[in-house]
Amino acid sequence: MQTHQAKRVAIIIEQVMQSRLTDAMTAAGVTGWTVLPVLGGSGQSGAWSREGQISRGTGMVQVVCVIRPERLDELLEAAFAVVERHIGIVSVSDCEVLRAERF
Repeated sequence: MQTHQAKRVAIIIEQVMQSRLTDAMTAAGVTGWTVLPVLGGSGQSGAWSREGQISRGTGMVQVVCVIRPERLDELLEAAFAVVERHIGIVSVSDCEVLRAERF
């Protein structure tokens, strides 16, 4: 089966910033993404957990999308404009997809 090169972008950000991020992604031409809850982790500020938190403002989400390589720079500029002033991590990895016309 033939595969096609793509980029997988994963952005971990505060849940309250999710719609601002996905709006920026849409403006950059991204047509699809998946939002996943982040249950906990550890970083510069130490360990944290979603357990027991009731406020939407204290949780984190991961927004994942797969795009064509030539669209990466525009997406990263749009995402960084949101992430740079907030807690967040942006990672990019190479991947392959089966149906390139969907990306």
